[in-house]
Amino acid sequence: MTRHLKGKTPRRPPPKKPSSNQTDPVGVYCRVRPLGAEDEECCIEVISSTTIQMHTPEGFKTNRNGEYKETQYSFKKVFGVSVSQMELFEHVAKPLVDDLIHGKNGLLFTYGVTGSGKTFTMTGSPGQGGLLPRSLDMIFNSIGPYQAKRYVFKTDEKNGMEIQTEVDALLERQRRDNNFSVPKTPSTRLKADPEIADMIKPEEASKLDGVDDDSSYSVFVSYVEIYNNYIYDLLEETQEDAIKPKWNGGGTPVRQNTELIPPQSKILREDQNHIMYVAGCLEVEVKSAEEAFQVFWRGQKKRKVANTRLNRESSRSHSVFIIKLAQAPLDADGDNVLQDKNQISVSQLCLVDLAGSERTGRTGAEGTRIREAGNINQSLLNLRTCIEILRENQMCGTNKMVPYRDSKITHLFKNYFDGEGKVRMVVCVNPKTDDYEETLLVMRFAEMTQEVEVARPVDRPICGFTPGRRHRNQAFKDELSRRLEERGGPIDPDMPAAANPLILSLPSLPSCELTDPHDDITLPRLIEALKNRQRIKQMLIEDCSKTANMIKSVLQELDTGLISKDNFIQEQNGKLLEKDRIIQGNKAEIERLEKKSKMQEHKIDILQKTTKIFEDDKRSLQHELGTREQRLQRELSEKRRMEQRLHGVISDTQFKWEKECERRVNALQLEMQNKLWVKDEKLKQLKAIVTESKTPGRPEPPPRQTQPQPQPLPQHQPRSQRPSKEDHLPPKRSASPSPVPTTTPVRPLHRRSRSAGGEKWVDHKPSSSMDLGTVLQPVIPNAIQVSAPSEKALSKCDRYVLTHQEVASDGEIQTKLIKGEVIKTRGGGQAVQFTDIETLKQELTTVPRRKRKSSEGMSASGDGALTDVETRCSVAVEMRAGSNMGPGYEHHAVTKRRKP
Repeated sequence: MTRHLKGKTPRRPPPKKPSSNQTDPVGVYCRVRPLGAEDEECCIEVISSTTIQMHTPEGFKTNRNGEYKETQYSFKKVFGVSVSQMELFEHVAKPLVDDLIHGKNGLLFTYGVTGSGKTFTMTGSPGQGGLLPRSLDMIFNSIGPYQAKRYVFKTDEKNGMEIQTEVDALLERQRRDNNFSVPKTPSTRLKADPEIADMIKPEEASKLDGVDDDSSYSVFVSYVEIYNNYIYDLLEETQEDAIKPKWNGGGTPVRQNTELIPPQSKILREDQNHIMYVAGCLEVEVKSAEEAFQVFWRGQKKRKVANTRLNRESSRSHSVFIIKLAQAPLDADGDNVLQDKNQISVSQLCLVDLAGSERTGRTGAEGTRIREAGNINQSLLNLRTCIEILRENQMCGTNKMVPYRDSKITHLFKNYFDGEGKVRMVVCVNPKTDDYEETLLVMRFAEMTQEVEVARPVDRPICGFTPGRRHRNQAFKDELSRRLEERGGPIDPDMPAAANPLILSLPSLPSCELTDPHDDITLPRLIEALKNRQRIKQMLIEDCSKTANMIKSVLQELDTGLISKDNFIQEQNGKLLEKDRIIQGNKAEIERLEKKSKMQEHKIDILQKTTKIFEDDKRSLQHELGTREQRLQRELSEKRRMEQRLHGVISDTQFKWEKECERRVNALQLEMQNKLWVKDEKLKQLKAIVTESKTPGRPEPPPRQTQPQPQPLPQHQPRSQRPSKEDHLPPKRSASPSPVPTTTPVRPLHRRSRSAGGEKWVDHKPSSSMDLGTVLQPVIPNAIQVSAPSEKALSKCDRYVLTHQEVASDGEIQTKLIKGEVIKTRGGGQAVQFTDIETLKQELTTVPRRKRKSSEGMSASGDGALTDVETRCSVAVEMRAGSNMGPGYEHHAVTKRRKP
């Protein structure tokens, strides 16, 4: 057993490009729509019959070098604004119709931005038929004489065809005519819809030469739409009655009320030949172009359209009109269709009108329109993705899976891109500058699509019967009818035709059998009988001649009468000719009026559609107006409530500000009174010092340490008259009498502080306080001494004093007694409002004399800023901002008691 060596993975072979005779590129054509306004800016220019150039409009981004970019795109053929519908059909759709009649499939779809003219290119308008009506007209003009009778070809509901005999087809026609429940195919004799009347002018009719006359043909059409990635049959009769009751088998309604029965979506299936088709789709057999277009227009009225900002009747779905042509050869006699299912050839032409890509910001879409636009853009994006992957697989040799199943529109036509027929695309563009960005994307997609190649379909096999069977059969029928007519003519041309029955009624001849040559009985008897017959014949001929002469005379009389009558008839014919001319004129007038009425009906239908759209807009606007009125009522009621609330707030705020203004005025008055009191005190002290200095022979007191006496607390005042924490104003004080000068030294005694009163105090003295040994010491009876204040202690007292020590400017330690009132707060707690400060300071005995000159004071003190009077009368009115101590006044001079 030999073991194979493990080698490297072989490299993928390069792609084998098919030869030019096996594939065909996708034919992409471009059609430019005329501008709506003549003065509107254009961004597309047709350079040649195959090239267009796009100009960047003003206001868009430029290149890096600051110049506007101009790009060119090439197509198989470019149709300008002046190209007619007939010329477009000759280049685009006519080859596909030729292939259809010869048994090949074809796909033609229009692509572009919304409002670029896709529906007009595919359908057209009265007098300017598009690709679809012209294709139908060419098909029936070519196969009209060779069509089979109705129901000879019959669909098998599996994308196939069956053949029935003439007898079965006749029975089928009779059954369909008698069964009223089955919708009848619209007859060609019915009155045409004014919107589709005269789509094609007679001089523009097309016909294909070289049609196989030995085959029999039949045309079937179907019409579907792909809406929100669901497939709906536009030819279903149940779709017209959306609301109807459900019925049971007995013929009675299941329930009294009606139910909404929405149209059912169809599914895609694959037939035995691996071709995708819409299962359950109605296929209608048609026998003329008018009948086929009537069927198309019946479905077109059910197509989903909506009003957007860019297009009054914008298509919200992809429509697919399928023309299926079934053909089978005649039998060897050329009389009937060959009853062989394998000999049936079915070809189809799909005409697709794609919905336009759009941006919701430009179209103003809302609600359902946004969902529709999203589904349209997603399906077109999937079509672009499939084309990109196909191009990559063909050019790079990759084998990526093409996502046909991601969208219904690509899944339905996957067979065409795999080689089931020719594919052609008409790119419709609008040259206005507003569509520049969307048109640029369309151009790029079209340029990429041209690089995709589709396999060429295989030709239909030729039948083995002798050609020319139909003509030979027709010639045989003509000759047979001619001979039958000849056999029905007179037997003897010399004998009048009226004598033939008489000759046949003559007596029969006797037996002519001879026994021997000398028989004398039979021959004389036969001779006698022949003479008798000859005599009767002569008599009949004479009678006939007499009758003929008589008839000739009668005929001559009749001829004379006929001549006179002919003259009369000629006169009447002359009059009839005049009447005919009048009738022809009336017919022309009637035709003109009919055309006018058709146009009026067309306009009326358009106006009805417009009215319906306006009514829908009116209902939506009324609903929006009602909503806004309700919102306005709510806002008005809210505004009234807010005004009432603001009136109350304004009145409360006004009352508060009045109280605040009154309080501030009282505080300012109190501040001015205190300032006046301070000035009075200064003047009184100055007066006392001046008086003391003028007293003769007064000895100077010995130097001693002076201790300012504690300042009494102010009396209790109402809240409105007390100073606020923000102002830090001192309480109002009355003027005290002038101090009495002393002449003898004072013995140091312990004096009580003025803080001793009837109130209960909280004495807050930190544990780190030092005893200075001064004469004056504060004594506060009925006080609670604490090292740290607590809520319990504050709730039992009315006043509060804090002992604070710090180093003075001269290096000595001074003690400050910060006093305040305990106030009850609204929340049930206590707050301290500071009202006064007393200072206890120890000074040296070497204090300079009070009375000295300003020059001596300048030299002794060193700072030269204060005099003795200023030192004794200085007052610190208010504490600095940011101090750790409470508000109040700090007195360095001896305070005076108030007057009683």
